[in-house]
Amino acid sequence: MVRPVQVQDYFSVNAYFWIDESTGHGFLIDPGAQADWLLRVIEMEGWTIEKILLTHGHFDHTGAVMAVSRALDCPFYIHHAGKDFLTDIYLNLSIYCDRNVVLSGAHFLQDGDILSLEANPRKQLKVIHTPGHTPDSAVYYSAEEKTAFVGDTIFKGGPGSTQYPGGNPAQLRDSLEKILSLPPETILYSGHSTPTTVGREYAFYLR
Repeated sequence: MVRPVQVQDYFSVNAYFWIDESTGHGFLIDPGAQADWLLRVIEMEGWTIEKILLTHGHFDHTGAVMAVSRALDCPFYIHHAGKDFLTDIYLNLSIYCDRNVVLSGAHFLQDGDILSLEANPRKQLKVIHTPGHTPDSAVYYSAEEKTAFVGDTIFKGGPGSTQYPGGNPAQLRDSLEKILSLPPETILYSGHSTPTTVGREYAFYLR
């Protein structure tokens, strides 16, 4: 089950709960702001969050990580290319919005890693490295549920931007090819748009 929660600080961003309904355990993806509200949702629903996953290191996707991680005593994960984004307020863009977002204690991922729920190891997300928007951008993909959490790599109606530090248009094109090679019915959950599908975006991409 996917539960989107829009959170707001300097920007609004989609945080996502990926929950196994049979156990109530799951992952929280991109908690960008409003830690108290996210924790309240978890408490109200009675969920257990095993891991926090980050699609990339921009501050609008990471702003609530430390507070949520400490409150729940749960680890957070990011692709290893995002190491500098966690501590460099210029790279993660927080300084430009009068913020000072610095994270410590991350666990680092590689392309192809599989993240399984401890409570139900059959529930898995695969890490797909998709640089272009940032060097560390990654997709979390469930083949079983035909869902992919794509961060800011692709949105409903178009690709992500490459204007920020580490952005790379050629890499983004390659990453879009990876995403659009997933089954057409795969639902894409992005950071700043409503859900779409691979099939819809593939048709858009071919225009």
